Amino acid sequence: MSILKIFLVEDDLFSGEALKYHLQLNPDFDVSLFQTGKECLYNLNKKPDIICLDVGLPDITGEKLFKKIQEINPKIPLIIISGQEDIEVAINFLKSGANDYIVKNSHTKDLLWNSILKARENLKLVQEVEDLKEKLEQKYNFEKTIIGQSNPIKVVFNKINKAINTNINVSITGETGTGKEVVAKAIHYNSDRKNKPFIAINMAAIPKDLMESEFFGHEKGAFTGANDRKIGKFEQADGGTLFLDEIAELDLNLQSKLLRALQEREVVRLGGTTGIKFNARLIIATHKDLSQEVKKGSFREDLFYRIIGLPIHLPPLRDRENDTLLLAKHFIDLFVKENKIKPISLSKGAKDKLIKYPFYGNIRELKSVIDLACVMCENNEILIDDLLFTSTNSTDFFLAESKTLKEYTSEIILHFLKANNNDVIKTAQKLNIGKSTIYNLIQTKEEC
Repeated sequence: MSILKIFLVEDDLFSGEALKYHLQLNPDFDVSLFQTGKECLYNLNKKPDIICLDVGLPDITGEKLFKKIQEINPKIPLIIISGQEDIEVAINFLKSGANDYIVKNSHTKDLLWNSILKARENLKLVQEVEDLKEKLEQKYNFEKTIIGQSNPIKVVFNKINKAINTNINVSITGETGTGKEVVAKAIHYNSDRKNKPFIAINMAAIPKDLMESEFFGHEKGAFTGANDRKIGKFEQADGGTLFLDEIAELDLNLQSKLLRALQEREVVRLGGTTGIKFNARLIIATHKDLSQEVKKGSFREDLFYRIIGLPIHLPPLRDRENDTLLLAKHFIDLFVKENKIKPISLSKGAKDKLIKYPFYGNIRELKSVIDLACVMCENNEILIDDLLFTSTNSTDFFLAESKTLKEYTSEIILHFLKANNNDVIKTAQKLNIGKSTIYNLIQTKEEC
């Protein structure tokens, strides 16, 4: 939730504008001010995240408006702002489901700010719970999360089924972008551990000096800056699955500590002395050949045999026959659903171009190409020229003088700005990015 859409209903224009100005000091707050209850109700189709409601409105009582909003959408957090200090009135609102009751005084703007921050945190928690429920309902079943009908992917399905029915460690290999984390989640959410945490660590994304703390946690005062106790990923994954992505990037010194933790099935927090037992299934992934890393001396042989378990190799997309078109359709349908637009089709020429292209970035690259094509296409049909990636000829493939990722990103933002009549807030909501990103782009373009 990057942009928080807030409705502020206040009949006193001076007071309302002052509160709106104060709230919009936070660049992630998009505040709309209404002076009547009818205006608020008329604009509910814009789906606000939070409504701040003055009860002393000229056209409708606060109680009636409160109930009407709840009838339309009972999930919207409602914060009451009132000039009344009547405790009974406040209690009645809170009992009826109001998130907060704020009395107008010299501290109103600060109280409202803090109340909105709390409401935003609650919304995040609700969203996380809903996401988890959706994941558990889907159970990461293969038809929805691993798209494909080719023989190579059927071999993968067979191994996933074997992994689901045991607690054996699993090692997933494959080129970058082949979907290693998706397979790890498919195993976890279809196993007996599905109701416990799935904890993922990307070894390549965490600085070496922070890795041990991430793994094992630390006690308060263990080192400079350790102001509180921290629970490590091993403890967090207890009862569930610990997914170690890009394990080949792990420092040799930490490899020995990881081996010890896996052998003893316990960890000791940095600065601590007590061993803490954990019961987590281990799934590792890498785009490198670990056996070759062992030969080169960059990966411990004893750790290699400890973690290898059931090996699952994910084939590159170029070896998966017609799965490319199945995945392309899946990503198109997903884009259409998420952006609430009309269905988009692939022209025959576009299909042929997708089949011929090798996709060295695999599924991740295909999704990026399809998302951009959905933005750039006209008349709800993706044509050859809408597929912006590697140029081809009859015998080989070569990288064209294409744009950088930053340039493509700018092009997408500018496209949506134009489509939304240069409405920065609407564009930010559509693309789920911060308003500052768009303002910075506009400023850069103006300076060029």
